[in-house]
Parts: sequence; C-alpha cells; structure tokens
Amino acid sequence: MDLCLSDEQRDIQRLVRDFADGEVRPVAEELDRTKSFPYEIVQKLGKLGLMGIPHPQEYGGGGADNLSYTLAIEELARVDSSVGITVAAHTSLGTGPIVAFGSEQQKQEWLPALCAGEQLAAFGLTEPEAGSDAGNTRTRAVADNGDWVINGAKQFITNAGTDITGVVTITARTGDSEVSNLLVPNGTPGYEIGEAYRKMGWNASDTRPLSFEDCRVPDENLLGPRGEGFKQFLQTLDGGRIGVAAMGLGLAQGALDEALSYAKERIAFGKPISKYQAIQAKLADMSTEVEAARLLTYKAALEKDAGKPFGLTAAQAKLKTGRLAVRVAEEAVQIHGGYGYIEEYPVCRFYRDAKILTIGEGTDEVQQMVIARALGC
Repeated sequence: MDLCLSDEQRDIQRLVRDFADGEVRPVAEELDRTKSFPYEIVQKLGKLGLMGIPHPQEYGGGGADNLSYTLAIEELARVDSSVGITVAAHTSLGTGPIVAFGSEQQKQEWLPALCAGEQLAAFGLTEPEAGSDAGNTRTRAVADNGDWVINGAKQFITNAGTDITGVVTITARTGDSEVSNLLVPNGTPGYEIGEAYRKMGWNASDTRPLSFEDCRVPDENLLGPRGEGFKQFLQTLDGGRIGVAAMGLGLAQGALDEALSYAKERIAFGKPISKYQAIQAKLADMSTEVEAARLLTYKAALEKDAGKPFGLTAAQAKLKTGRLAVRVAEEAVQIHGGYGYIEEYPVCRFYRDAKILTIGEGTDEVQQMVIARALGC
C-alpha cells in the first residue's frame, strides 16, 4: 500500500490547512462561544470547491479521491471540529447518498448547489427509539396517489436547520418489513425542524430534531429502489466513518500541536516544561499514537479509492481515532494546567468537542460489533 501523497493531494492538504489557519482559527473561539453557525466559512469553502471534494465533476464536485477528502477534513478538525463536522456530514452523509443512489434527475436537481456550498444536505437516520438499533426505525412513509406521506421523527440530525439547508434524506418504513430512503426538501409542508440542541461541544454546528406529520413528497423523491434503504444507509455509514475518523485524527493532531507549543513556552522551576521527562513522555506517546491512527485512517480511504472492501478498516479507524481524540485532548488540557480549563485556550474547546467522536456515527460499542463480525466472530 502506497501512502505517499500525490502532488494533487498535497495541494489540497496545503489549501485546506492555509484556509483553516487563516479563516477558521481567528473566529473559532467566538463561533463556539456564541453558538453561531459558520455561514461565511461555508460560503468560502464552497467557492474554493471544498464542499464536494470527492463527488463527480460533472455535477459540480471536485472529482478528487477519498484520501484527498480525508486530508481536508483532518485539516479542518485540527483547528475546529464544528466546521469539520459541518463539511463532513454534508459531504459524506448528506450529499453522498444522492451521488451513490440517486437518479439522474435527482443528481441534476440537487448536486450542483450542494457541491458549490450554496445549499447543505442532511441525513436523517437516528430516532428517539432507533439509535444504534437503526433497524428499529419507526418513521413511516405510505404510498398515496403518486406521493409518499411521511409520519415520524428524527433526532440528532446535523445540518438540518440552517438557512441554507436544502434537503434531508430520511429512512422510513415503506412496508412492514422494508425500509426505504426518501429526499425531503426543506420547506415541505408537514416537515418541522425543532430547536437546536444545547450540546457539550460542536457548538457552531447545527444539530436538531425533525418531525414529519402528513409530510407529502412525490414518488420521484424515492432514493434508489424501494426497500433498499437499509443496505443504502449501511453503505453510507461505512463511508461516513472515514470522515469521522479524519475528524478524530485532526482533533488529536490539533490538541498535540497546542500542547507541544505551550510546553515549549511555559517556564516552571527555571526551564520550559517540555524539558521535564514527565511532559516529554506524554508528548512522545501522543505523537506516536496520532501517527499510528493517521496510517489506519489513510488506509481506509485508500481501500475505498481502490474499490476494495473498506468497512472493517473504516470501523477500526473510527474506533481508534475517537478514543485517541478524547485521550490526547485530556492530556493537552493536563499539560496546560489551569489554563487548559479556560475557554480562551483551544484545548478547552477540543476537550469538549472530543467526546462525541466516541458516540456519533455509531458508538464505540457499535464499531466493536462491526469489527467482530468482520473477523468472523
């Protein structure tokens, strides 16, 4: 497996790194403190072609590979996870199903605006009684005179309630033993967007509950064949885990960067704390674990690009990087001492943002189940 980056991949990495440092870093703390959605940043990302990196150029996407997309999410999350998850959820979960399963009409209708960042897409799977147990979906869609009439509720949905949200793909029971996916445009009568959640972290990301009461969409809004929804969202989640793994990797790298910089500057007992063995051991372990997680995450992206089975590696990468993000963020706070508990220091935000990476896109326990099954257990 060749892990050497191509010139194009390095160019994308450099472009996103410069954008994250120049455009996101100066406003990340304020966006988090005020819980403000980063509309201007999304608009700029769209103009740079970064809201549809891995999607086909014929529909306005970047036409790049999944490793390039992984690099981009890593660089954004290195600075701010709220921006990272906004792009990742839009690209992998929101737009991805339309690319993978949509009709030509659906692609022509939605992808150009989504890839340009003019609109955002969301994916509605989780319900009050169907989280890890996604097969317990209760939302129903009933065929009626060329339409689907939807009733039900979704929760914890990213990008569902912004001023530029265009469409949400939802799972619904279209029969007693079948699940299908449906495209529901924002503003459809009967489609209600709830109040934003008060969260521990990801404060500049939009996350809301959704409800559907006699919400009617035309038959052509069915995404792919009827009854294929379960298989579709499992495939979508496999790909999405690479993006979330990249987020964990980026957060861990960002926390390490902050810890290393602070340790070199902080003077205690007459010398920088980076000269003390206890701190050196922490930084050495953090660096080693981050690099190992990077190789695993990149491997998952490369497997997907090569058309190989990647579900096992994606689950391993997601499990590894989520736990690592929590651990490295905690160590970074510890190295900062009292300052690590103060919101003006990025590691405080990193610490709050890290925990969701062991829960969202499938909990650690679900990843363990996926991995165990792939091992033949």
